[in-house]
Amino acid sequence: MCCAAARGKRVVGLGLTPIAEIGDSGYNAGMNITLKITKIGNSAGVILPKDLLAHLDSGLGDELTVTTTPRGIELSVREDDFEEQMRIAREVMRKRKRALAELAK
Repeated sequence: MCCAAARGKRVVGLGLTPIAEIGDSGYNAGMNITLKITKIGNSAGVILPKDLLAHLDSGLGDELTVTTTPRGIELSVREDDFEEQMRIAREVMRKRKRALAELAK
């Protein structure tokens, strides 16, 4: 389960078999659908059905984050403060580099 799902956020993963997961409801508990890859201009894409968008609390014009996983990809609603969280994490890792290296052994 990804970090967003662990925090109770809605997440959709698309791997070999598309899955939707809401909070801690477990693997494949929400829906199991097949999406077809279609040509969109010079690119390829998938159409997200209305009920899938409802699970994400998203709609037209919203931004999604794509994360690669061992099973495929995972789509999640973009977090506005993600860049700030990453900046803080990088700063902590820089300041505590030796301690983190020791913990990693």
